[in-house]
Amino acid sequence: MGVSIGRVYDDVPPGVTRLFVDRLWPRGIRKDDPRIGTWCKEVAPSTELREWYHHAGPGKYDEFAARYRAELQSGEQAQALAGIAETAAETDVELATATKDPATSHVPVIVAELDGHG
Repeated sequence: MGVSIGRVYDDVPPGVTRLFVDRLWPRGIRKDDPRIGTWCKEVAPSTELREWYHHAGPGKYDEFAARYRAELQSGEQAQALAGIAETAAETDVELATATKDPATSHVPVIVAELDGHG
């Protein structure tokens, strides 16, 4: 099955299971909003890494991605990633984020790691 990337503020494409993969709840979205899908906050970068990247900026994306890949290898993040891989094996999945630029977020790292699970 396929894995795509989307923004939580957009409608869920038909036939797709949406997984919201940010650690923080998105601004302006109610808790019962159907655009969230399933909240998988455990797979998101640690607070420390997220804050570092926020201050370092997109110029440090490669370093951020490497640090995040290391985080995804153990603990709750590895378990959450395995759960997402199981879901993606059964159905098309959209990994949603509230970030303004998903291409320089943690989501492409998750997609690359999922490709490695296949």
